[in-house]
Amino acid sequence: MKSRVPAFPSFPLCVVTLLFVLQHCGAIRWLALSQINEHINKTQQCKTIPGLVSSQAQLCRTNLEIMHVIVQAAREVKKTCQKTFADMRWNCSSIEAPKYLPDLERGTRESALVYALSAAAISHTIARACTSGDLRLCACGPIPGDALEPGHRWGGCADNLQYGLMMGSKFSDAPMKIKKKSGTHANKLMHLHNSEVGRQALKDALVVKCKCHGVSGSCSIRTCWRGLQDLKEIAQDLKSKYLSATKVVHRPMGTRKQLVPKDIDVRPVRENELVYLQSSPDFCTRNEKLGSVGTQDRQCNKTSSGSDSCDLMCCGRGYNPYTDRIVERCHCKYHWCCYVTCKKCERTVERYVCK
Repeated sequence: MKSRVPAFPSFPLCVVTLLFVLQHCGAIRWLALSQINEHINKTQQCKTIPGLVSSQAQLCRTNLEIMHVIVQAAREVKKTCQKTFADMRWNCSSIEAPKYLPDLERGTRESALVYALSAAAISHTIARACTSGDLRLCACGPIPGDALEPGHRWGGCADNLQYGLMMGSKFSDAPMKIKKKSGTHANKLMHLHNSEVGRQALKDALVVKCKCHGVSGSCSIRTCWRGLQDLKEIAQDLKSKYLSATKVVHRPMGTRKQLVPKDIDVRPVRENELVYLQSSPDFCTRNEKLGSVGTQDRQCNKTSSGSDSCDLMCCGRGYNPYTDRIVERCHCKYHWCCYVTCKKCERTVERYVCK
């Protein structure tokens, strides 16, 4: 008798994808929610979503309306990560469901980045949803008690970072806190640490924003609130931490084992640094066991001296030049009132692709 795949009627289009992902992506498997197209609006659906641990499913049942925000956060992680690392050999391809490659579970530098960005993104998305009114369970953030300079006053609707951090960490950290054997203790410590680094980067991204008021744009009064920077700014901060991440080992320190820097004098791991346990491949050639898709056919920048340069991106294999003809709008004129006319111009662009 042939075995049957359990049916999940609420998610007919994504169940096969999610079941595949569940086998490969470890504690970060909630990112597979980015593949869900259906709206989660019934508590019965919570127990049929593949990839969630029991405490995540429980949070889904008790806070059902937050699930569409978490789905949105999963999509933001994928989009933001791939855009931020588009100029590097590792371009966040690991996050492309259903191909969650091994570098997300091997304790690598790339794994550190994804966990940090995921933790920041879920709290960021929830905090913003409170401000926009998309979540009825929360409202605007509290008005600060500190005084502003003359002509400035607190007002507006602050991003509710406190609620975002509370609910985001409760959901994203849940797989690392269960007692079942879902990875080594060292990996759990690493993932929890890097997730906290992501949330710290989010806290650092809370800035004062102001809006002018006054006669004829005089800006005599400014209403101010505390709001978060866009996720792309936070991702750039985490990218810098990724480039300077510290390799650690799991060794006894006092009465218990802790993560400590491997090649530096013994010191505690800093709260704001990303850490990793295993070295990464160079990502030059395809090696699915190591989570590398290679750089063949990647576009490179011939004039750059950075990570997107043809020398670095192509790993010394060389590159092929291509010419593309692009048709675009040009010589646009505004006509009173109220339309714009443009001509079509054609130009040739030279591109370079790694061999």
